[in-house]
Amino acid sequence: MEEFIQATILIVVGFFAGVINTLAGGGSLFTLPVLIFLGLPPTIANGTNRIAIVIQSLSGTMGYRSKGVSNFPFNIYLGTSASIGALIGAQIAVDLDGRLFNRILAIILLIVGGLILMNAKNLTHNLPERLTGKYLFYGILGFFFIGIYGGFINAGIGIVIMLFLNRLNRLSLVKTNASKTAIVFIYSSVALALFAYNGAVDWKLGLLMALGTSFGAWWASRWSVKKGDRVIRWAMLFTIGIMAVKLWFFE
Repeated sequence: MEEFIQATILIVVGFFAGVINTLAGGGSLFTLPVLIFLGLPPTIANGTNRIAIVIQSLSGTMGYRSKGVSNFPFNIYLGTSASIGALIGAQIAVDLDGRLFNRILAIILLIVGGLILMNAKNLTHNLPERLTGKYLFYGILGFFFIGIYGGFINAGIGIVIMLFLNRLNRLSLVKTNASKTAIVFIYSSVALALFAYNGAVDWKLGLLMALGTSFGAWWASRWSVKKGDRVIRWAMLFTIGIMAVKLWFFE
């Protein structure tokens, strides 16, 4: 019975995290604490969380492609750069003391929360896309550093990616989400491999949570394309609100 309850919690939390991650970002703010609550050390919880991220981002990417939304080969360029950074970030996370990791996590979440609140109002553009030339170079460079953070912890990175792609490359929010899920899939696969190599992954718990996130990501990706940018904007505002409450009232 205890294992059944544990599996149910992981699948349900995973589903909602998959929806939140695909529509906006911040799902790891829910999944990481749950994995730690279930008894995993912080480093292993961090590595285990990557299973759900990889599977949900693959599911979300397939959902967007099924609706004809894709930015190839732009996503490959940025994903490759982010993967190099992710190797660095994941290795730092593996080597870090658990208590220090928790303290760094708390600081990072506060910074990300502040960034989201300051920039959320600037997320809509109806301007030509900028995917080549110097803007592609800026994107590749920027995603190397984003990849370091993503490899290290990944929590809240979806909204940071959306801000970057929307404001620098001027992608619509639907296309931003499609690129985000594809890029996250690429660099998270690399980070997961490094965590697994270092024995910092609980495959059973990770796959249970991934079952929920994959359904959530698939549903959210197809639904968001039908509803357009407006629903993504509202999802982001909702996520920002939840994150703010968590940061102010809960450890």
